[in-house]
Parts: sequence; C-alpha cells; structure tokens
Amino acid sequence: MPIKIQENLPAIEVLESENIFVMTHQRAITQDIRPLKIVILNLMPTKIETETQLLRLLSNSPLQVDVELLQMATHISKNTSSSHLNTFYKTFDDIKEEKFDGMIITGAPVENMPFEKVDYWDELCKIMAWSRKNVYSTLHICWGAQAALYYHFGITKYQLPQKLSGVFRHHVLDYRHPLIRGFDDNFYAPHSRNTEVHAEDINKCSDLVILTASDEAGVHIVAKKNGRQFFITGHLEYDYDTLAKEYFRDLKKGMNPSIPLHYFPNDDITKEPPFVWRSHAHLLFANWLNYFVYQNTPYNIKEISE
Repeated sequence: MPIKIQENLPAIEVLESENIFVMTHQRAITQDIRPLKIVILNLMPTKIETETQLLRLLSNSPLQVDVELLQMATHISKNTSSSHLNTFYKTFDDIKEEKFDGMIITGAPVENMPFEKVDYWDELCKIMAWSRKNVYSTLHICWGAQAALYYHFGITKYQLPQKLSGVFRHHVLDYRHPLIRGFDDNFYAPHSRNTEVHAEDINKCSDLVILTASDEAGVHIVAKKNGRQFFITGHLEYDYDTLAKEYFRDLKKGMNPSIPLHYFPNDDITKEPPFVWRSHAHLLFANWLNYFVYQNTPYNIKEISE
C-alpha cells in the first residue's frame, strides 16, 4: 500500500530503504481514488521511532492511506525537537472538524500515575469522546488502551509488582474474529508496562470481548463487539531492538532494570534478540485496515457517526 505522508518526514528514508512504497501528497493527488484517512495520536517520547514503526505496519495492504500525525497541545515533548513537531504534527484543534476512517492512539510512559494526574488527561478525554463520532475504528496501544478502557468503560488498571518487559507467548481465544484472521494458535508479542487490566473486569462488560491472551502477560487484544474500538496491551509495533534500547536506557539511568523475559538469547544481553513477532504485527494491522476500516467506513467519509 502506498503510504501518503508529508514530504521530508524522517520515516520516509527508512521505509524506502525497506522497499516500502511511500507517496508524498503531491503525487497522491494525481490518483483518482479516495484514500483511507488515518490519524495517529503519538504519545510516545520516541516520536520519530514510533512514527516509522506504525507507518511500516500500515503499508502492508494494497490500499492508499493518508496519514496525519497528532500531538497534545497541553504537553511539551522533551524528547522530540519542536521543529519536527511544528513541521509534521497537528493538534486537536487543527483536525476536530474532520472525519477519519481510522485512528491509532499510542502508549505513553505515564502508567505509574493515576489517569487524572496526567497533564494532558483532559485533552485526551476530549479526543477520545470526539473519536466516537468522528472516527470509524480506533486502535489503542498499551497505556493508550488502558486509558481508553478506563474512559469509555470504567475499567481500571492495576499496578504490577515489577515492570513487565519481554516477549511472551500468546494464544487465540476467538478464532472467528476478523482482526486475528490468519493468526497461529500460539504467537509471540512484546510487552513493556508497569500496569495491567484484568480479564474479569473486561468480561463484565457486554460490549467487549477478549481476542488473545498470555499465561504470563495476561490480557492482550480486546475488541468492542461492533468493531469500532480495539485495545492492545502490548507492543506488536515494536522493532526487534526496541526492548533492548529501553533496557540499556534504564540501565544507564541506574534504574537496575530486569533483563526482558524471553528476549535476549540465553539472557545474554550482548546477543541480538530474534524478531519473532513481525509477521503477526503486519497481519494485525492489515486485518484492521481491511476488515474494520476499508470494508466498513462509508465512502462519503462525512457520514461517519457514533
């Protein structure tokens, strides 16, 4: 699929080196089709890395996708230059009058704080409320998933005794669901978080269904039954070395982190970790775009409603 993004975005060079077809706005306007409009609310501190990871996964389809990047107006990023944000990102006020086929809300390193204590919580609540009427299907990742489950359904998060970091084996609970069509019975996915949601809380909500889970990592993918919202507690979008970067970063800070579980070969941090979740990451995003965005969104995007 050609990804339609702003010219000079740093991700372009990386994606083109991987033979991924990236299309600038100038070329896209010559094609007589309606692209899918996807907005990514990027709450991660490593914004450029996260942009590249998500755009790579959105490319695994024959569909054309027009991507907008969104930042919080009420939060100042400490890890991404203001010039990058001012050039490539919009704020909610810039897009609130628009409709989108799909939306992705990423994770954020604020899990240890109560939701209401996060400095941009009020703004995020406005965006999540807006998404119900102006976005056809929204994909929430890690803390973004926990925040959305709490805001939309009152499902709380629980503090873990220590950070859950590693690559864990998962199993499929609902083989018939289109989001996980083609998944193996057992597959692997990374997690990196300090909090969790409980299956018993989710099962009490008749609108939700758990699609995949892990014996070690717990609930993994949750779907709203109408396909308009999905919640992923892990990080299938991660590169093979993202957990390693997080580990060495925390080690350098003197935080004494535990070695990510089932990640480095024989727990040897000098060895390169294998990339064992890549195919399922591509499959998940392709299924979401195909079954819950492309095939269900009205052709006239203005007809999207709650």
